[in-house]
Amino acid sequence: MTISEIGCCGAYCKTCMNWQKEKYPNERTCLGCKLGYKSGIRDLSKAKCRMKVCCFVERKLETCADCPDYPCEVLEAFWNKNGWKYKQYKKQLEFIRQNGYEKYLINAHKWERAHGRLTL
Repeated sequence: MTISEIGCCGAYCKTCMNWQKEKYPNERTCLGCKLGYKSGIRDLSKAKCRMKVCCFVERKLETCADCPDYPCEVLEAFWNKNGWKYKQYKKQLEFIRQNGYEKYLINAHKWERAHGRLTL
Protein backbone atom coordinates (compact mmCIF):
# COMPACT_ATOMS: atom_id res chain seq x y z
CA MET A 1 0.00 0.00 0.00
CA THR A 2 1.27 3.39 -0.95
CA ILE A 3 0.16 7.00 -1.03
CA SER A 4 -0.19 6.66 -4.81
CA GLU A 5 -3.26 4.49 -4.15
CA ILE A 6 -5.12 7.40 -2.53
CA GLY A 7 -7.03 9.71 -4.85
CA CYS A 8 -6.78 13.47 -4.49
CA CYS A 9 -10.28 13.41 -2.93
CA GLY A 10 -9.24 10.91 -0.24
CA ALA A 11 -10.73 7.79 -1.83
CA TYR A 12 -8.64 4.65 -1.34
CA CYS A 13 -8.44 3.00 -4.76
CA LYS A 14 -8.04 -0.57 -3.54
CA THR A 15 -11.52 -0.63 -1.98
CA CYS A 16 -13.17 -0.33 -5.38
CA MET A 17 -14.34 -3.36 -7.39
CA ASN A 18 -12.97 -1.74 -10.54
CA TRP A 19 -9.50 -1.67 -9.01
CA GLN A 20 -9.65 -5.30 -7.84
CA LYS A 21 -10.01 -6.86 -11.28
CA GLU A 22 -8.54 -10.21 -10.19
CA LYS A 23 -11.19 -10.52 -7.45
CA TYR A 24 -14.07 -9.08 -9.46
CA PRO A 25 -13.36 -9.97 -13.11
CA ASN A 26 -16.80 -8.91 -14.36
CA GLU A 27 -16.41 -5.31 -13.22
CA ARG A 28 -15.00 -2.68 -15.56
CA THR A 29 -11.38 -1.77 -14.96
CA CYS A 30 -10.55 1.67 -13.62
CA LEU A 31 -7.33 3.33 -14.65
CA GLY A 32 -7.22 5.20 -11.37
CA CYS A 33 -7.31 8.91 -10.73
CA LYS A 34 -3.73 9.38 -9.68
CA LEU A 35 -2.09 6.25 -11.04
CA GLY A 36 -3.64 6.60 -14.48
CA TYR A 37 -2.41 10.15 -14.84
CA LYS A 38 1.02 9.66 -13.29
CA SER A 39 1.71 6.61 -15.45
CA GLY A 40 0.62 8.39 -18.62
CA ILE A 41 -2.24 5.94 -19.32
CA ARG A 42 -4.67 8.84 -18.95
CA ASP A 43 -4.10 12.29 -20.44
CA LEU A 44 -4.19 14.84 -17.65
CA SER A 45 -4.58 17.66 -20.16
CA LYS A 46 -8.04 16.23 -20.89
CA ALA A 47 -9.07 15.88 -17.24
CA LYS A 48 -12.47 17.38 -16.53
CA CYS A 49 -12.21 17.13 -12.75
CA ARG A 50 -11.14 20.50 -11.32
CA MET A 51 -9.86 18.73 -8.22
CA LYS A 52 -7.39 16.56 -10.16
CA VAL A 53 -6.12 19.47 -12.21
CA CYS A 54 -5.61 21.62 -9.11
CA CYS A 55 -4.07 18.87 -6.98
CA PHE A 56 -1.89 17.03 -9.50
CA VAL A 57 -1.05 19.64 -12.15
CA GLU A 58 -1.14 23.05 -10.54
CA ARG A 59 -0.01 22.22 -7.00
CA LYS A 60 1.85 18.91 -7.47
CA LEU A 61 0.29 17.43 -4.31
CA GLU A 62 -0.38 13.82 -3.36
CA THR A 63 -3.90 14.59 -2.12
CA CYS A 64 -5.98 17.61 -1.22
CA ALA A 65 -5.12 16.91 2.43
CA ASP A 66 -1.69 18.43 1.73
CA CYS A 67 -3.05 21.69 0.35
CA PRO A 68 -2.37 24.93 2.27
CA ASP A 69 -5.74 26.25 1.02
CA TYR A 70 -7.68 23.27 2.42
CA PRO A 71 -10.66 23.27 2.36
CA CYS A 72 -11.39 25.14 -0.85
CA GLU A 73 -14.49 25.82 -2.93
CA VAL A 74 -13.71 22.87 -5.21
CA LEU A 75 -13.69 20.48 -2.26
CA GLU A 76 -16.75 22.08 -0.68
CA ALA A 77 -18.72 21.60 -3.91
CA PHE A 78 -17.52 17.99 -4.14
CA TRP A 79 -18.52 17.21 -0.54
CA ASN A 80 -21.96 18.76 -1.06
CA LYS A 81 -22.87 16.41 -3.89
CA ASN A 82 -25.77 14.08 -3.24
CA GLY A 83 -24.39 10.75 -2.12
CA TRP A 84 -23.04 9.06 0.96
CA LYS A 85 -19.53 8.59 -0.38
CA TYR A 86 -18.80 12.31 -0.74
CA LYS A 87 -19.18 12.88 3.00
CA GLN A 88 -16.90 9.91 3.61
CA TYR A 89 -14.19 11.34 1.36
CA LYS A 90 -14.25 14.46 3.52
CA LYS A 91 -13.76 12.31 6.63
CA GLN A 92 -10.87 10.52 4.96
CA LEU A 93 -9.08 13.76 4.07
CA GLU A 94 -9.64 15.03 7.61
CA PHE A 95 -8.19 11.79 8.98
CA ILE A 96 -5.11 12.16 6.78
CA ARG A 97 -4.63 15.77 7.88
CA GLN A 98 -4.88 14.84 11.57
CA ASN A 99 -3.06 11.50 11.57
CA GLY A 100 -0.91 11.30 8.44
CA TYR A 101 -0.74 8.89 5.53
CA GLU A 102 0.95 6.08 7.43
CA LYS A 103 -1.88 5.70 9.93
CA TYR A 104 -4.45 6.11 7.15
CA LEU A 105 -2.89 3.26 5.16
CA ILE A 106 -2.73 1.03 8.26
CA ASN A 107 -6.51 1.38 8.57
CA ALA A 108 -7.21 1.35 4.84
CA HIS A 109 -5.78 -2.11 4.22
CA LYS A 110 -8.71 -3.55 6.25
CA TRP A 111 -11.32 -2.09 3.89
CA GLU A 112 -12.68 -4.23 1.08
CA ARG A 113 -15.27 -3.48 -1.56
CA ALA A 114 -16.21 -0.38 0.39
CA HIS A 115 -15.85 2.13 -2.46
CA GLY A 116 -13.73 4.33 -0.26
CA ARG A 117 -15.86 4.02 2.87
CA LEU A 118 -14.12 5.10 6.02
CA THR A 119 -14.56 2.73 8.94
CA LEU A 120 -12.13 3.64 11.67
